[in-house]
Amino acid sequence: MEKRSRTFAILSILISLISLTKTSAQQNCSSYKFNTNNIFATCIPLPVLNSFLHWNYHPSNHTVDIAYRHTGVTASNWVAWALNPTGSGMRGAQCLVGFSNSTGNFHVYTSPVADYSTQLAEGTLSFGVPKSSGEFISNNNEMTIFATLQLPAGRTSFNQVWQSGPVSGNTPQQHSAGDNLKSSGNVDFGTGQVSGDGGAAGSQQRKRNIHGVLNVVSWGILMPLGAVIARYLKVFKSATPAWFYLHVACQTSAYIVGVSGLGTGLKLGDESGVSQDTHKAIGITMVCLATVQVFALLLRPKPDHKYRFYWNIYHYAVGYAVITLSIVNIFKGFDILNPEKKWKHAYIGIIIGIGAVAAFLEAFTWFIVLRRKREGAGSTNKYPYNSDGVNGANGYGARIQQAV
Repeated sequence: MEKRSRTFAILSILISLISLTKTSAQQNCSSYKFNTNNIFATCIPLPVLNSFLHWNYHPSNHTVDIAYRHTGVTASNWVAWALNPTGSGMRGAQCLVGFSNSTGNFHVYTSPVADYSTQLAEGTLSFGVPKSSGEFISNNNEMTIFATLQLPAGRTSFNQVWQSGPVSGNTPQQHSAGDNLKSSGNVDFGTGQVSGDGGAAGSQQRKRNIHGVLNVVSWGILMPLGAVIARYLKVFKSATPAWFYLHVACQTSAYIVGVSGLGTGLKLGDESGVSQDTHKAIGITMVCLATVQVFALLLRPKPDHKYRFYWNIYHYAVGYAVITLSIVNIFKGFDILNPEKKWKHAYIGIIIGIGAVAAFLEAFTWFIVLRRKREGAGSTNKYPYNSDGVNGANGYGARIQQAV
């Protein structure tokens, strides 16, 4: 009973602290006094990034006066608040951006966002913004953007996004991860309701994550791993024919999963209305080359055929081209998706690891081949590399035969 009482007491204290925090945030919102003496009927503390949204909605002309207030920032930061009338998250967002420029003035402007790699360049929004201004209160480390918005006809509920990040010169730079990836939700200017769970934005983010994982695992890991297996394991007698089946398993799995990754990427582009042209073009090229590679297996000449040598050159060239393109495109994907840096670092570590294994096996297989040469294994039949008489793409066996 005593333990249960202590547990209930701890839970009561935690609930009280949470309620106190919420109440404090709401009071900071509703009782805030602007230097401009603006008064707003509705105010909501946003769930992350120390931000508050104040507004007055005017049904007669379907406009809204807003004040977006962001605390805990300095003169070297930018802040932004946006409505996204057609989607969720940053893509498609119609932004109000503010920062202290190089002259010390607080600059507020509009910026439509078409891509995650945006630098928030000035531009015209899809709805009217008759008035905009702002201020930076340095002693409170607080920035506020004021604006009047002409809302799209027929609706008062929109997806909203708010952000902050560093400024270099007069150019906003990329924001960080963490809470910056959670700063989206829904606002209804008519009812005064705000949700900050990210709803559709969270769903889109999950789809982007799935797209990224599929492509990293398939094109970025399985494909180069399969190439390493084919290139080096065949030199070991005990690995024949296991190396061939491992190679086929890796490349087939990579191809199937990779095609799925391309499909999710194309669907994301259709849903968002924004196309990552370079990333998309490289992905389609990779799938086309990999498809040709798969069908080329049906035309593979027999090992003793006079055209087998040229088929091998084609097979290696296309294979390594796909691997090179895949690694380049994965890093482009990291730049677009902008995940936490640990994921990019983890992939770099995996690629370095595969490269290190390949470098070790390169030296080791040469050691084995040269040792067999010294032992007088001059006959083609004594080289158990493969039915072609060569080891991987280098043609060790062919070179050794020429040497002896």
